[in-house]
Amino acid sequence: MALMTVYHGGYQAVERPEIRVGKYTKDFGKGFYCTVIKEQAQRWARRYTSKIVSVYDVRLIPGLRILEFKEMSDDWLDFIADCRSGKPHDYDIVIGAMADDQIYSYVADYIEGSITREQFWILARFKYPAHQTVFCADDALKCLSYRGFEEVR
Repeated sequence: MALMTVYHGGYQAVERPEIRVGKYTKDFGKGFYCTVIKEQAQRWARRYTSKIVSVYDVRLIPGLRILEFKEMSDDWLDFIADCRSGKPHDYDIVIGAMADDQIYSYVADYIEGSITREQFWILARFKYPAHQTVFCADDALKCLSYRGFEEVR
């Protein structure tokens, strides 16, 4: 039995996920980004002409370095600020809230020093970030078992 099901939204089915370094830094650094929220993956897929959500079962492998943020916190903010600034980390899997476009603009302001940490939390308090699970290492990708894909209408 799977520990959880995750979804990846994109323009094609991804039967064999890979760690790819994009041209933009992301919340939790380089990795294969998924979510436990199917509707969120569908939103990701809607950015493309071909709208595909790949579905995976996740079975965690013992010994992996996993960092999970149960809630938005100062540690979560600092981690995202570091990753968005290009600082690498040593985790195999990172799980937590996603800084959506609105939250990310606050993160960017915080990184630039335009707002303080306290101001960030005041602005972010009423926003509801989405979820992300990021597989950051090849060993972590072995946790994923491809189940298939769905086209988003």
